[in-house]
Amino acid sequence: MTTTALPPRAGRRCHNALNPLHSTLYFSPDLDREFGALGFTDQTAMRLASRSAALGAVGPGTVAATFYNYRHELLARHLPAVWETASPAQVLDARLRTADATLRRLLGEETVASAEMAEAAELALRATEACTRHARPLYSAHADLPVPEEPHLAYWHAATLLREHRGDGHLAALLSAGLDPVEAVVSHTATGKGMSPRWVLGSRGWRRADWDAAVERLRGRGLLDAEGELTEAGTALRDALEEHTDRLDAAPYEHLGAAGVERLTELGRGFLVTAAVAGAFPPDLVGKG
Repeated sequence: MTTTALPPRAGRRCHNALNPLHSTLYFSPDLDREFGALGFTDQTAMRLASRSAALGAVGPGTVAATFYNYRHELLARHLPAVWETASPAQVLDARLRTADATLRRLLGEETVASAEMAEAAELALRATEACTRHARPLYSAHADLPVPEEPHLAYWHAATLLREHRGDGHLAALLSAGLDPVEAVVSHTATGKGMSPRWVLGSRGWRRADWDAAVERLRGRGLLDAEGELTEAGTALRDALEEHTDRLDAAPYEHLGAAGVERLTELGRGFLVTAAVAGAFPPDLVGKG
């Protein structure tokens, strides 16, 4: 494995270019269509099944552990019942069909078939060669899946692997920082870069009382001020959390090398901008309000 010194936060910037394109799946009308054809009628069930299917027919405990910031009671309403509607294999097939339809709709056929897409897929897959399985359950489960042949789906698959590899490491960093599931999302939202409270409460199953209690706990630790903004200590903790995650996630980007990371980031940002302009994300998804 080749290792190359990277500029500070280069891996994080690359992740931030690739991860959102993977996430377009969860906001896509194509997901509703494909999963509706399997018999799903609840959008939360669709999205939980989509992300967890690589783990097999798991129940709420496994998903609570690997997703971290979902309320167990919400998960228990849908898991393991979703596997009576469709098997994990059927869900994974539907998810890949969704990714295909979504990328073609958002990026256009010309971009999907472009040399740049093939290049991005090759670079992203090369980065995944240095990902590690130990203590990374979501990454490891997805790494067992076959790599799709078409470049745009191979790119999406590689982005998924890199997303879950970083995500698994991020959970270890959250535990080390002493942030429970609700405190994690509240403090992330306070940075201005996380999901808005409406989206967190609507998708993760937490109640407003849970959110407010987490705010009070973070205030008690001196991490939020009276207005709910990050204090200097809170900003330092979030910065340290991301740096810890960077260290745990360094291997794939060091393996790819500085030039490869720079090029993959450039390509990924281009695809992401195109997708965003095409309406890939809800306008109120990110923010403090």
